Amino acid sequence: MFLFIGTTEIMFILFIVVMVFGADKIPEIARGLGKGMRMLKDASNDIKTEITKSADANGIDTGVAKDVQEELNKVKDDLEDFTGSVRRKL
Repeated sequence: MFLFIGTTEIMFILFIVVMVFGADKIPEIARGLGKGMRMLKDASNDIKTEITKSADANGIDTGVAKDVQEELNKVKDDLEDFTGSVRRKL
């Protein structure tokens, strides 16, 4: 399940895409989306690196953010374990 979209919805969206753009344009569209997503990821990594460098240069401790992120990941994992067991029971 991706963003609360089920298989039926995905198939319907793909059907509409094929009807609007045609089957021959889909690989080109997918390639463009892939390049765009890659550029966005690279840009966000560059921004993250610059922020970290700036924080280190100014003596700001970034370890606190890492600790917070680790705790958030633990809570997220615990929540996923809980919701997974609830889903199995339903």
